[in-house]
Parts: sequence; structure tokens; C-alpha cells
Amino acid sequence: MCVCQTMEVGKYGKNATRSGDRGVLLEPFIHQVGGHSSMMRYDDHTVCKPLITREQRFYESLPPEMKEFTPEYKGVVSVCFEGDSDGYINLVAYPYVENEALEQDDIPERDQPRRKHSRRSLHRSSSSTEHKEERPGLASDSTESIQETKSPRVDLHIHSDVPFQMLDGNSGLSSEKISYNPWSLRCHKQQLSRMRSESKDRKLYKFLLLENVVHHFKLPCVLDLKMGTRQHGDDASEEKAARQMKKCEQSTSATLGVRVCGMQVYQLDTGHYLCRNKYYGRGLSIEGFRNALYQYLHNGIELRKDLFEPVLAKLRSLKAVLERQASYRFYSSSLLIIYDGKDSRAGMFVERRPEMRLKRVDSSLPESLQDGSTTEPSSSAQPKVDVRMIDFAHSTFKGFRDDPTVHDGPDMGYVFGLESLINIMEQMREENQ
Repeated sequence: MCVCQTMEVGKYGKNATRSGDRGVLLEPFIHQVGGHSSMMRYDDHTVCKPLITREQRFYESLPPEMKEFTPEYKGVVSVCFEGDSDGYINLVAYPYVENEALEQDDIPERDQPRRKHSRRSLHRSSSSTEHKEERPGLASDSTESIQETKSPRVDLHIHSDVPFQMLDGNSGLSSEKISYNPWSLRCHKQQLSRMRSESKDRKLYKFLLLENVVHHFKLPCVLDLKMGTRQHGDDASEEKAARQMKKCEQSTSATLGVRVCGMQVYQLDTGHYLCRNKYYGRGLSIEGFRNALYQYLHNGIELRKDLFEPVLAKLRSLKAVLERQASYRFYSSSLLIIYDGKDSRAGMFVERRPEMRLKRVDSSLPESLQDGSTTEPSSSAQPKVDVRMIDFAHSTFKGFRDDPTVHDGPDMGYVFGLESLINIMEQMREENQ
């Protein structure tokens, strides 16, 4: 069964059946730690997310100096439901073709792409991935169309060499060790449910293609931070604005300009990721935020003091860039801080005396990382870290899409959040020298 093949040719274009195209099976992105839209893995270097026109336009108009701190924008794909021989309903991506777009009045603004995507960039990357993942799906108990499936069973068939464990009791998900970040499963279920509820009227969905910013890391440790003292966009209703302001007032968004939205950190002592979600972050005090940042930089054996300088350097550079962006506002956007849990010397090497240096591979690491070719890292080499801004669905600047509200100066709420982060990390560095 292919839901795409039921589309009316006149409305969706003559290639709507996709008979001549080879689609890409989308898989849940197992390292999603925050957000509400499901991030999907397209290939080793690329993820995709439901298209919001404002966010697409923002990526297309980014100042060159900001691109170092944002994922690379790779275009748009069309996504539809397709059934496989096992009875699962999968999400499959195809090249976006202009004449397949619905009429402007037929779909919400967030689903109206205007840029044709090149087919050349849609081929999967040939490089191998560190985390082998199997096929996700929305299980169907019969051959009914997805519109007629009353209560589908969502089932993720994905696998990671490293288990995840959610620390939060309020996550609503199992606290047992599992093979994906629990938040990614939550978002994936919600996304499929939304798409299924619209499937009677909608057959094609537009997704943004973005750089997978963790693909360089073998054991990505990710901190998702909601930045700024204000979260609602200029177009928010009074009710939504009031809700967002209340969240800010009751969290460290008001006091620090930043709050935790999600986290996963690899623990060398146990061999699994510890995860936190946005509900944990909302309840933190200033001291609680400091403790969460400390936990993010701790691998279960030691505090990663080697991360202070490279992370601080990135944060200072980003702050300098944003202070030069007059009229820009990044409402409700997030900042990702990423490092590799495999970089640490702890657990990889045991040093007793200068004349007797023993190499030991930590048994808690996955087999794929336990190879005899591991060499001792240079004491002068800084660990690889990354800092990226994401989520621009409510961002704006002077002249952007004829937005009626024009702001003066840089986004000082965001800059305040960066200053708080920098100050806390500098204090932590001094306390742990």
C-alpha cells in the first residue's frame, strides 16, 4: 500500500505516484533531546523536520557570519506515508517538485515551500554511521488505509550501541535503559499522530533538510538550551504570549536568560547516556541550573575540565556575532552545545607513574569503540566541541517577510543568556582548577 498513490493527479501533479523516483526511508533521530517537532534522520549527515515557511525563509537569509553557528540548510523534500511488506506505515522522502505543492489557500503557512530542491543533493551519504538504526514505523493491524486505522500502534525499531536512561520521573516513558533518547520517541509518536489526523485531506508534507550537527561525534553529548528572556513571537496570540511569559517568569529564562530544554550525557562508569527533558529544566532554580550544567560536563568519573576553554571560546564568538546583528530577534530558538563522550582520558587510560604507562580500554564502551588501534590523546589537543543555534520559527529582523514589528539593536535577551552561560562556566572553571 502506498498512500501517495491515492493522490489526485490533477491536484498533485503527474509524478505524484513516485513510480520513477526512489524514496528515502526516514528514521527517527535518536539523539533528539528537546523540541516538539520530530527530527528525522535522512542520512548520516542530514536530518529533516516539518517545514515552517518562516524558518525556511530565515535559513535562506542568514548573514554569512551566523552560518558557522547554525546547521547548514540543504533544501526541501516531500514526505508521504508508504506501507511496507511487514504492514508498517513508514515516512518516505522524495525530491520536492514545485508543481506538487498544494494551492496556497489549501494548507497552513508552515507547509508552503517556495523553493525547488535539487535532486542532486538527495542521494544518501556513503559514509557509515556510528549508530545502526532499523526501520521505524506506524504499525497497522490490517490492510486498511491509514485514514481508516483507528488506533495504530507506534513502534520504533531503532538501535544504538549505547543505551539511554531517562532520569526524569515525569517523562511519562520507561526509565529503563533503551536504545534511543526517550524524548525522540515522544516527539516521533506525536508527529505521526498529527500527520495521521491530517491524512484524509493531506497526502504530502514538506520537510526541511538540515545538517546533522552531531554526525562528527561518536558518542554525542548534547545540551539543548532555550535562549532569551522572551519566548513568544510577534505574531503570537494574547493567550499564547501569556503562557510563554509565565513559563519564562517561573524558570531561569527570566533570571538567567537561558533554561535547560533537554540533555544527554554519556557516562563512562556505566556505559549509557543519562537524559533530562524540558520539564526538568523548567523547574530548576539558578543553583539547579548550575548543577545541571555541571552534570552535563561530568562523565560519571570526572568533570570534563578540558571542555571549559573550547566551549567558552565558542560562546564568546557567538556573543560577538549576535551583538552585531541589529534588529534580529530569535524568539523561542535554542542553542545546542555538543561534545564527544569518547574524548575523555578517564576510563581509556590508566597512568600510574611516568615510567609505567598502561593503556586500558573501558569495558563500558560499545564494542565498536573498543579497538586496539586507540592511541593516547595528546595533552595539548583540545576536545572537539560545537555550539549551534537552532529553531527559527519565530525569528525576525528588519525587512524580513514584511514583518510589521521592527526591533532596535541586537537581541539582548539572547545575549543576556549567553553572558549567564559564560559567567557560570567561568566560575565553574575557577572552582575546579
